[in-house]
Amino acid sequence: MSVGPLVVEVLLTFIVAAVVLCRYGNWYRHHLVVTVSVLVAWYFSMLIVFILPLDVSNTIYENCLQDLKEQTIVHPSNAALPDGDGGDGDNNTLMAADLTIEGVDGTNITIINITTTTTTTTTTTTLPPPEVGCLKPWSFVPAGVFPVFWRVVYWTSQFLTWVILPLMQSYTKAGDFTFGSKLRSALIDNIIYYGSYLLIVGILLLYIAFTDMGLDGAKLRAIAASASNTWGLFWLVLLLGYGLVEVPRSIWHSASTLHTLHHAYFRAAKLSQERAESNERVSDLLQSMRALGGSIGPGHPLRPHMDVIESKVPTELLDRVRRQPPPDSPHADVPSEKALVRLHKQLLKALQNQRRVETQWGLLVEKVVDLEDTYRNSLSHDSTFKHSTPPNRHHIISYVYTPTIEWVWRCKVRGCLLRALAVFFALVSVVVVWSELTFFSTNPTISLFAVFVNLAKANYDYFTIEVISSLSMAYIALCAYSTLFKIRVLNLYYLAPHHQTDEYSLIFSGMMLCRLTPPMCLNFLSLIHMDSHVIKVRTEETHYTQIMGHMDVIRIISDGFNIYFPMMIVALCLATYYSLGSRLLSALGFQQFMCDDDLTTDLIEEGKTLINRGTGPVNIIHCIYTFHNCSLCITTYYIQRHQKYRVVI
Repeated sequence: MSVGPLVVEVLLTFIVAAVVLCRYGNWYRHHLVVTVSVLVAWYFSMLIVFILPLDVSNTIYENCLQDLKEQTIVHPSNAALPDGDGGDGDNNTLMAADLTIEGVDGTNITIINITTTTTTTTTTTTLPPPEVGCLKPWSFVPAGVFPVFWRVVYWTSQFLTWVILPLMQSYTKAGDFTFGSKLRSALIDNIIYYGSYLLIVGILLLYIAFTDMGLDGAKLRAIAASASNTWGLFWLVLLLGYGLVEVPRSIWHSASTLHTLHHAYFRAAKLSQERAESNERVSDLLQSMRALGGSIGPGHPLRPHMDVIESKVPTELLDRVRRQPPPDSPHADVPSEKALVRLHKQLLKALQNQRRVETQWGLLVEKVVDLEDTYRNSLSHDSTFKHSTPPNRHHIISYVYTPTIEWVWRCKVRGCLLRALAVFFALVSVVVVWSELTFFSTNPTISLFAVFVNLAKANYDYFTIEVISSLSMAYIALCAYSTLFKIRVLNLYYLAPHHQTDEYSLIFSGMMLCRLTPPMCLNFLSLIHMDSHVIKVRTEETHYTQIMGHMDVIRIISDGFNIYFPMMIVALCLATYYSLGSRLLSALGFQQFMCDDDLTTDLIEEGKTLINRGTGPVNIIHCIYTFHNCSLCITTYYIQRHQKYRVVI
């Protein structure tokens, strides 16, 4: 056995992380430092999820070897030595000890005879290798590899999420014009952020000092890991409480084309309001830039800063502003570097928000057109799928994926498969919730994840153990991370495919992955009873846990929070199932998609009207041609049955 499986998984995980980042990010437009940092954050977070199962299988093998050594049984028997060659019967005794080493499966491996006399001791021992009674996993990793691997992965990801990425996030939205000033603004922006964590660390240190606990480097690292994992567990519980219910329910609803179409119309009505607000905000800032720029001539010392601001504005918007007449009243701000920094920061934020909204709008329009085609074809008795606009496909794909096959798939098969997948995910969610409630019970073992792993462990089925661990952690991560970008208050961050995600959202996603993945994996180890400090049973632990440490340095964390707080998932799941959060937000004026609500019905009709009218262009695809002093802007609409073009000269 070698590190071959580990190397293969490390390489495959890197390829997956790079492909996903290539789909959502823009390697050419984004800064190289941002791209590399986000890639490392995503890559190391995925590594924890996909390499931890190998650590689990290796730990089970090490536990098997340890159990084999501890199951050594000694049976002594005494017999009188007959008179003769061996001496007299009063002074000589033959003591025969039958030492039987039992395998883990209960079979005897060998018998060792030890002969001892009162005058001379002769010991003959024949020990079998401990591997005889244990099967080595197919993905066995030699000793010493995992400790180094986990140290590099964990502490690098923690340094990224708590130091580098927050600074980088503040740096990207800073309005200063030099590297030093942008870095200074980023540090100032994070003073409260870092100060709150220093306050928490100070309180923990005072607690340890007053409780007369010994404090060394290992415990300091454990305190840092405990604080980080407790924060991550807090968010993980909130996100899982929503995602464990919403992920299966959203898949079930996506099987209904009409329901999905109504939800898309609802989003269109809501998003059109955001588009209007974002466009108005950008327009106001461009007017301020025009007024402030009028006071800064070509030879003004601040002119280079104004050129930097103008370079951040898209060409079509900048040309439109320049064609407009100058404002009648002068700008209120006196031209100064501080005023330009403030304008630059506000403009960056407004443009980022506008790009996010326009990207969402473009993707939503494409989705609505696709859903309308699917719904119309599902009502047709003709077993041929007809598109409102010809699809842009490769001729080989069109030859294989014929209109008849497409109709069968999209109108008949796809919905059934989605419902089956939703039922399966719902069952997995029930298993997760039940295991969260019962993982602290070891006698009997009623955590279903622990039961499954123990059954596979009894048969030395390491491959099944790794598959169960990988798929389980992947599903938990799916529920948590998919929820993260659906929360309305975090609508500033959005992962958009086709290279449309901005740097700010990419940094945020990398930061949250690094923070949530370690506590999620520690929680999963508790679910499968691989954390001795949770199940209160002495056992060999994974190298990941040995590097991460336990959360028992502080009694408040070890005895209460990290055991009973996951039980809140049940309350959050019930609240999500009955849509209590959506009903509360709707009552407060933040309208949510509710099937039995009149206002929701009105917004659905409004969104349908907006889509059919072709309100709002899709800014993802646009071409601008300049002839002398005239600009020709062609924007494509994908909304109605036929494409529309608008020409602005």
